Amino acid sequence: MMTEFAKNEKNYIEEYQEKGYTHSYRFHDGQLVDVDSKIGYAPEDIFIVAEHRYEGMSNPSDLSILFVLETKEGNKGTFLMGYGPTANLEAAEFFKEIPRKNDKT
Repeated sequence: MMTEFAKNEKNYIEEYQEKGYTHSYRFHDGQLVDVDSKIGYAPEDIFIVAEHRYEGMSNPSDLSILFVLETKEGNKGTFLMGYGPTANLEAAEFFKEIPRKNDKT
């Protein structure tokens, strides 16, 4: 049985997909974009349901965060982002701009 500490990003993504979080998002031109529909979202259009932070097993400076999200239309999905020294600063700023009321964590 896998413990909470042994889970990695892929394990959580699979668990959330089974719960209906099937959309994938990427950050492009200041927006979070649905990979399939190509719809772009502003920070106020996103709700954070959960987040999970990871440290690389072989390299502790490999840091990532998995965001579990819902959009204003009710679409559910995930976004995986590096943070720390390798972070995309624009994406990090985007997530800082999500209104506090939209953070359900």
